Amino acid sequence: MDWLLFVHSLPGQNGALRISVWRSLQGLGAGNLRDGVAILPDRPEFADAFAGLRVNILASGGAAHVLRVPNAGDTSDAELRSLFDRAEDYAAFVAGAERAHSTLAECSESEARRRLRQQSRELSRIEAVDFFGSDGRERAQTLVASLSDAVAKRFSPDEPVAVSAAIPKLRLDAYRGRLWVTRQHMWVDRVASAWLIARFIDPEATFQWLEGLDAPPDAVGFDYDGAAFTHVGDLTTFEVLVASFGLGDDAALGRIGAMVHALDVGGQSVPEAAGFEAVLAGTRDRGGDDRELLAKMRDVLDAFYAAFATDVSPAR
Repeated sequence: MDWLLFVHSLPGQNGALRISVWRSLQGLGAGNLRDGVAILPDRPEFADAFAGLRVNILASGGAAHVLRVPNAGDTSDAELRSLFDRAEDYAAFVAGAERAHSTLAECSESEARRRLRQQSRELSRIEAVDFFGSDGRERAQTLVASLSDAVAKRFSPDEPVAVSAAIPKLRLDAYRGRLWVTRQHMWVDRVASAWLIARFIDPEATFQWLEGLDAPPDAVGFDYDGAAFTHVGDLTTFEVLVASFGLGDDAALGRIGAMVHALDVGGQSVPEAAGFEAVLAGTRDRGGDDRELLAKMRDVLDAFYAAFATDVSPAR
């Protein structure tokens, strides 16, 4: 394997630059050969990153060079690969994940889901710098999958199974004044979907929450197996509704969709997600039925929509 060396010397009085460079190298997963000499596999993205760091260091009065080192043989290659052994990181992660799993029964739903997101993010961070498949990786992945299954089994035993299908384009006027039904005890996706329906799809909508999955005739179901609108591929029900009714050009809805996606099926973190989940959990914990919950969360989602509509930052 060929390698990239980043040889640098920083101005002595620039502590902020020193911290910034250290954090950048840590984020890249660079190995440390000695003070001022970092190493990474020779990949285009790492070459670009080193080049960017070099520009910043030179602009601050330091010195920096990016050098390519050809493969020097199996022995040397093995020694350099050992700098990237993440086995200890995986071992520490596994210990934490096992603790999280063992105390799951004591957690509220919001706390359990927060822990799951935290574990997923931490595993993704380690995997991103595990260039050579260190020991412990499969065990860590298995634990996160097991924790996800346990959270779903406890708090969402009837969560819909995603289907593989095309999403047809539908006319709004065909869905006005309808009865919309979903499962009881709403959480993120169902709350956001009900708000979307009432705000953008069917302002005359009425809602009913099902104890089972037997919907009244002519009702429009959402977010349960067999419903007219449910998970498709990796899309949440909210995202499917947005796509179905041609609302995808609304950037504010895209931001809410990204928030729902992060909380419901995981993936890239969204800054606002934790706040929304905390408000939803607190509102639900205060009691009341799903109708009351939706009435209270409408104001919250209206506020998110108004804020996102004046902020052009990308959803993800």
